[in-house]
Amino acid sequence: MTTKRPDTTFSEAWKAWADWTEKSQKLWAATLASQVNKPEVEIPDPDVVRDSFRHVAEKILENPEPFLDGQATWWRDFITLCEVSANRLRGVDGQPVAEPEPGDKRFKDDAWTQDPLYDHIKQSYLITARVMTNSLRKIEGIDPELRERIEFYTRQTIDALAPTNFVATNPVARRATLESGGQNLLKGIENMLRDMERGKGRLRVAMTDETAFEVGRNIAVTPGKVVFQNDLMQLIQYAPATETVRKRPLLVVPPWINKFYILDLTEKNSLLKYMVDQGFTVFVISWINPDETLAHKNFENYVAEGPLAALDAIEHATGEKEVTMAAYCIGGTLTASTLALMAARGDDRVKAATFFTTMTDFEDPGELGVFIEPHLLDKLDDYMAKHGYLDGSYMSTAFNMLRDNDLIWSFFINNYLLGKDPMPFDLLYWNSDSTRMPAMMHSFYLREMYEKNKLVEPGGITLLGTPIDLRAVKTPVYMLSTKEDHIAPWRSTFRATGLFSGPTRFVLSGSGHIAGVINPPTKVKYGHWTNSRKYKDPDAWFNAAKVNEGSWWPNWTEWNHKHSGPEVPARHPGDGKLKPIEDAPGSYVKVRV
Repeated sequence: MTTKRPDTTFSEAWKAWADWTEKSQKLWAATLASQVNKPEVEIPDPDVVRDSFRHVAEKILENPEPFLDGQATWWRDFITLCEVSANRLRGVDGQPVAEPEPGDKRFKDDAWTQDPLYDHIKQSYLITARVMTNSLRKIEGIDPELRERIEFYTRQTIDALAPTNFVATNPVARRATLESGGQNLLKGIENMLRDMERGKGRLRVAMTDETAFEVGRNIAVTPGKVVFQNDLMQLIQYAPATETVRKRPLLVVPPWINKFYILDLTEKNSLLKYMVDQGFTVFVISWINPDETLAHKNFENYVAEGPLAALDAIEHATGEKEVTMAAYCIGGTLTASTLALMAARGDDRVKAATFFTTMTDFEDPGELGVFIEPHLLDKLDDYMAKHGYLDGSYMSTAFNMLRDNDLIWSFFINNYLLGKDPMPFDLLYWNSDSTRMPAMMHSFYLREMYEKNKLVEPGGITLLGTPIDLRAVKTPVYMLSTKEDHIAPWRSTFRATGLFSGPTRFVLSGSGHIAGVINPPTKVKYGHWTNSRKYKDPDAWFNAAKVNEGSWWPNWTEWNHKHSGPEVPARHPGDGKLKPIEDAPGSYVKVRV
């Protein structure tokens, strides 16, 4: 037995080396192929990044003092760190020179604190990151948009160079390598090859086990029927869960940039099911995943064939002209535009409107603004003109970069350094199920709203031949924003409270763009802030707001009940003039990129 062990060990090592060599060659070939077949548009755009840093370099040459001061600060902090680290090796503890920001999960392993070597590596990185960030902020003579772009791309670079992203300087990855004899790295190469195949030559990092979910089987399962459809959307009517319902139906308008089932994940996390359970007759728009055949569809088409068509269909399905509406993110931007058009036409069918994390004033779009750059927009226009749509992967990349440590590097470490498969997670499955955008519609949205901010101008945008003005909207409005939103910053969404002319209730939820909205009462995870007084300044509103424990969902239910009329017998899909086409969640939502 003992005489065979060396041969067995040698055989295993040789096989591992052969596997490593083979997979490395495949990975190298895939990498070369991706460099040869470069995409027409890249996020981030290399030209924009290069030009931005060139401008900064010029400013540094004009006035190098901030960087010279930063260099001196770095040397002072690093020498102090060396002294602290040397004392730790002698068994003498000292105060850290730099510590991670609260909420930074990268350095949670005990080795980053307890092992003097890893603690030194960690603090060296944090000191360097701090000096780079502070030095850039002190540069004078840079316009705010360029400064924001530089700080954003500098942060991306700093995050990419974190010691957690390398096997040699990540204690968790190092332990896994020693314990498995390098099998984690071999599996990591396999995972990387798989992700490059998924991305057709570009690395598309897997965030979840996509085989664990199926739309209509274990997510998006709230019972209902598709009762209407056109080129752009299917309209789903959900089956009632109560004997009586409110007289006015509720129409939900999700973003067209994502699929609607973010509102209908698993049963316990489904906002749509919660709405049904509260006695509303719920309809939801399920947008199509468009291809080149819909290149001609513009923003006006989305208004006419989206909310307006849905309102007509709801009347046929239920006999009710009056409704309430709820809209999410850019679905809310579309809904606000529709309400302004209806106001100009004297159409008052919508008796209350709810906006979840919705931008209407784009003066300060937050970090997403770094991508609203004329050079990049021109490239996107050229790409869309050629293909007829914008591939969903571009927007997905942009959104992921806003939270790169959580949505990029954490999975890079898990999949490639540790060689693990991603865990099943319904929210991340939805996040990876991206959609395309028709060329004319998306170009209009980026140019007229994000770039020019025309929606806030009276008559700045004309829809279906009618100039619109958000100030003409007198519909009661409930606005829900989230405190840590990286896509629709809450202080920017707050500006809509001064645009609409009707009564407005603004509520701020804890957490971010998704978790703050999908926050069921049963979990009691994030609280919310309320303040019935009207303020122009968002910080003044917040400072005087009441802190409430738990979900905002009951608060919204009480508000929407007041605007939904008396109780009537429950309605079932197919009771009216519209007959069911197919079971919910329909077929449009199942088309994947």
